[in-house]
Amino acid sequence: MVDSYEQLRERPTDNKEQEEYYSGKASKHTFKSQIIILPDASDIVDVIAGEPGPKSDITLFRENRDNFDTKQKFQGDLGYLGEDLIDTPIKTPRNRKLTSDPKQENQQFSSKRVFVEHRIRSVKIFRVVQERFRLNPQKYAEVILTICGESALREGFPLQATANPKGLVRLRIGALILPTKIAPLPSG
Repeated sequence: MVDSYEQLRERPTDNKEQEEYYSGKASKHTFKSQIIILPDASDIVDVIAGEPGPKSDITLFRENRDNFDTKQKFQGDLGYLGEDLIDTPIKTPRNRKLTSDPKQENQQFSSKRVFVEHRIRSVKIFRVVQERFRLNPQKYAEVILTICGESALREGFPLQATANPKGLVRLRIGALILPTKIAPLPSG
């Protein structure tokens, strides 16, 4: 299951960068992140963080789909409509209503897809993801990946790289893993 979200950021001082990150949807400067989770919402499979806010969901997916098998299927919202690898709900026709069968299919689809929204919520519990990102913009992806790892710990999933597939997935997204020992700084 795949979904993306935008997060406010500080306005860049460089005019060219400022234009790149200005999102008309949010009317502010934003980062866009995409999260792909397992169907049972047990773990985060992939995270793309720090893309410019105006980039569409489907473009973000298409730029990074090479990380997965070409036959891999996903589920997404209407932001991914038109991508053949992603199943999306049935769109309501213009100036018409959906009949009961497609409406029922959409309800079943949404009941499965709601898990990705819950996983994004578990990441957005942290203030650094909720509010305007005020840290160094080059550190954004590292911070988001670390928070995704922390969110998995809060949900009760281990963070070690053993035969446990959840741990292996965590290493694949490159989440920051702190060392068990901290060496003292050399004096002088």
